[in-house]
Amino acid sequence: MDSKMLSLFLATAAAFVVPGVARAGPEDDRRAVAALDLAYQAAVKRNDAAAMDAILHDDFTLVLGDGRTVSRDDLLKEARAGSITYEQQDEDPGTQVVRIWGDTAVVTARLWVKGVNEKGAFDRRLWFSDTYVRTPEGWRYAFAQASLALPK
Repeated sequence: MDSKMLSLFLATAAAFVVPGVARAGPEDDRRAVAALDLAYQAAVKRNDAAAMDAILHDDFTLVLGDGRTVSRDDLLKEARAGSITYEQQDEDPGTQVVRIWGDTAVVTARLWVKGVNEKGAFDRRLWFSDTYVRTPEGWRYAFAQASLALPK
């Protein structure tokens, strides 16, 4: 998803939370969050810090399978530097599930990541849970937890 498409998507998603406008139903929320999570994965794959910035909540934290934490600023800095070149940064088709509880949504899916970083080439799959919260500006990606690499 390019930056123009992302901007259009975010504007559409925000329309569901503008005061005075009818609130989206659970299925509309589910579709919006599912699309937003795919847009985020695509932005990471392109090292598109501007698109990532538009999706990430200001207080975002990622907890990796080994217990390390990564902040929003860390992710944006890494994307701006282009320190990782991704060949794959994609959810495996059919694995995404979105659950909605009011103003909170959790996306789970299996992710395939393949590319090159300062340590060399990598190719692995992992499970993740991404938590989104509804804000006055629309859904924002607030918290994530990623598993260790799955066995081959």
